Amino acid sequence: MVSEKAVLIRFYEELNDFLPRDKRKKEFRHPFRGNPSIKDLIESLGVPHPEIDLILVNGQSVDFSYRVQNGDRISVYPVFELLDITPLLRLRPAPLRHPTFILDINLGTLARKLRMLGFDSLYRNDFDDQTIIRLARQQNRIILTRDVGLLKNSAVQRGYWIRSTQPKEQILEVVRKFDLFSSINPFTICLDCNGPIKAVKKEMALEALLPRTKESFDDFYRCEDCGKVYWPGSHYQKMQRTIDWIKEQNSGLADT
Repeated sequence: MVSEKAVLIRFYEELNDFLPRDKRKKEFRHPFRGNPSIKDLIESLGVPHPEIDLILVNGQSVDFSYRVQNGDRISVYPVFELLDITPLLRLRPAPLRHPTFILDINLGTLARKLRMLGFDSLYRNDFDDQTIIRLARQQNRIILTRDVGLLKNSAVQRGYWIRSTQPKEQILEVVRKFDLFSSINPFTICLDCNGPIKAVKKEMALEALLPRTKESFDDFYRCEDCGKVYWPGSHYQKMQRTIDWIKEQNSGLADT
């Protein structure tokens, strides 16, 4: 009779979000069969590989191809966007200090909010999973998704599972996760198409304006890709309040 094989494994920080409560924030025994890679073993527990940046087996760093051995003691750490762990073995290229994103079909509102803050965020409601993965690889984008299954695809290099279901909480989650507070550059990207926005003279925007808008405003901006015209109206004031609230979370001036 073949004796059962097992490892001792622990997940750290936000990786525990993917685990059942009885396995969170502690080492636990996990049986396995055959000769699985450590990537397959970890994903069988529900944790997608793009959220992992460091794996230690018996105190030594390994990559995803490592074949699990009976009795291994495994520690799994999340993406270290804010820390330099280059002396150890990272499982992906260096952190993206100026990240760009691509979002799945469930995150259209988040895409607009990221664009509002000035972050390049590709989104279309007809993108399927394979298109998202292909564009992410071609354009070096981070995949943001509510679908854990998408992140488990072996072709995904960078990705993050959005925990919150509320748009206001989602935008703060992303800004905190990727430490984007100092990179916020609002009203520089089109909310509709993700193109760059530039200031234009009033006379160049007149054909797109209603008479009352022409009379009330003098400062105008146009998307260089889709041609949409923007001006600092009431909607602008509402967005500015949201931006101010997000910035306050970094300085500790408001509750989250």
